[in-house]
Amino acid sequence: MMNTYKLKYISAVIIYGTIGYILHFVNLPSEIVVLCRGVIGSLFIYLYLRVTKRNIDLVAIINNIKYLIISGVALGLNWVFLFASYRVGTVAVGSLCNYMAPIILIALSPVLFKEKITFKKLLCVIGAFIGIIFVSGILETNSNVNGYGVLLGLLAAAAFVLIIIFNRKLKNISAYDKVVVQLAISALTVLPYAIINNIGNTIVLDLKSVVLVIMLGVIHTGVAYCFYFGSINDIPVQAVAILGYIEPVLSVLSSALLLNEPISFIGIIGAILILLSACFSEIIE
Repeated sequence: MMNTYKLKYISAVIIYGTIGYILHFVNLPSEIVVLCRGVIGSLFIYLYLRVTKRNIDLVAIINNIKYLIISGVALGLNWVFLFASYRVGTVAVGSLCNYMAPIILIALSPVLFKEKITFKKLLCVIGAFIGIIFVSGILETNSNVNGYGVLLGLLAAAAFVLIIIFNRKLKNISAYDKVVVQLAISALTVLPYAIINNIGNTIVLDLKSVVLVIMLGVIHTGVAYCFYFGSINDIPVQAVAILGYIEPVLSVLSSALLLNEPISFIGIIGAILILLSACFSEIIE
């Protein structure tokens, strides 16, 4: 049945599902957007802690610093690869490749997390993944999938796996302390790449891009990551995998409805299959 942690997790993935659409209107390099997300997100959470008079637990951070650094670096890399995949390919294909990660997590969960894979749960994951394939459009006869976009999406998936693995190793640390450090580290990870990749380039700021980047930093990073990282340690990896498929459905549907990226009848069937898999996975618990 649904609990508070799952509601937070679902809220986070719904927010994430609109990132591809918003990114389409930001006139900045993807690595600059990622850098701003990390900086703005971490500052937002830090200010929230100060305003609410909550102290950052430095002892907890120090005790978990190794895993915080690894997961923070992985977070920055996931953003870079995924946003770049959106830009060179499509939101649909980038989301498909990124969501190879849940399949990998399901396969690793018995070894890494000592979670038994039930046959019904496995069917739900397979059903959701088939739905993603349908939604992506790669089965269409006129599909023109960008190979570089696929590679970037798969690299994002690899980073996503590391984020989940090392977050579950964190002990006795609050969601806020965890996220503020991880976001700051993700920004530091992206900073050298953003500088090197834009040496000699002229970056023109327009008001719309600035407003949207701030929104991405505050809502889609600060708020969403508190929900996300405040919940994934308290729900099974299999639920993280299956419910996480809501995000690419929203990404693809928003790109189809609002950006006129093509979606076929089989894509609509795929979206329904994903949502049914997610719902059924909760009913059978």
